[in-house]
Amino acid sequence: MFSKILIAEDHESSNFSVQKVLEEMKIPSVSHAYYCDDAFSSLKKSLESNPYEVLITDLSFEEDHVKQIIKNGRELIKSCREISPELKVIVFSAEHRLGVIDLLFSELSINAFVRKARSDSKELKKAIEAVYNNGTYLSHDLKLPVKSLNTLEFSNYDITLLQLLSDGVLQKNIPKKLQEQSIHPSSLSTVEKRINAMKLVLAVKNTEQLIACCKEIGII
Repeated sequence: MFSKILIAEDHESSNFSVQKVLEEMKIPSVSHAYYCDDAFSSLKKSLESNPYEVLITDLSFEEDHVKQIIKNGRELIKSCREISPELKVIVFSAEHRLGVIDLLFSELSINAFVRKARSDSKELKKAIEAVYNNGTYLSHDLKLPVKSLNTLEFSNYDITLLQLLSDGVLQKNIPKKLQEQSIHPSSLSTVEKRINAMKLVLAVKNTEQLIACCKEIGII
């Protein structure tokens, strides 16, 4: 079984719940962090001698007075994998949108997803055991969308465009928003091509239908 696991969770009750599961599984070394930056720092430091084998992280972290560079679980996973490619990742989150979960596996190559719900302690144990045996795991009450829904066609860039549209940003103003976030490509022509491509994939006629369809699928 794993010997060293890092927990990134900002809610104390959930943090305690995960620690209890790991204690029952007799994991000898368990550390936790309430902030993504602290979790990343701990992982980076561990690489000097005894690396963490598994990261168990939530996706959303509430903002407070402490300024953070890494602001959510997706960014944390990406940053950690860049310096520790062999790190196993288990997402423990209340997220239930199937499209989002699908993308966690396809885009970030997570090893397991456990939904915070009834019996999540049992699910977390199963997930850890599955990942230890080089498998993947998904909570039993979730079923990923079939590939015919084309959720795997949507990249992080596409999701950013969709989210901006959903937030009411006009298509012509999206390039400026992308530039503000240092996201590339940011040209209007590229933005238009990607949005039109998504409309074609989902067989919708306008932006309103595109956003409605993506929300229904769970992409945003």
